[in-house]
Amino acid sequence: MNKDKPYDLGERTFEFALSVANIVNKLSRTLSNIEYSKQVIKSSGSTGANYIEANENLSEKDAIYRFKICRKESKESGFWLRLLRETNDVSFKDRFNELIQEANELKLIFNAIINKKSNK
Repeated sequence: MNKDKPYDLGERTFEFALSVANIVNKLSRTLSNIEYSKQVIKSSGSTGANYIEANENLSEKDAIYRFKICRKESKESGFWLRLLRETNDVSFKDRFNELIQEANELKLIFNAIINKKSNK
């Protein structure tokens, strides 16, 4: 993931999912890594995919619903990343911390979008 975070949220969610995929590909193939990796790949990718859906503007209600899914998937990604961080070699710790922080930042961004759209 780029240290200069993209302003474009679509690009930022893509970079997040890509970074998650890149780190899990470096992990050893233990049972827990395989299972946790599957989960975090799904949730990090779903964050970006639902962001794309939210921007289709079928209706304001649908957009808010999709943004809520983005927020949920960001929170879930943080959970799986924490499990992977705690069950793997310390050499991955800093990278996992960065990804956990990004998941949290995305969650906060989606929360702000939901609040703004809900208060219209």
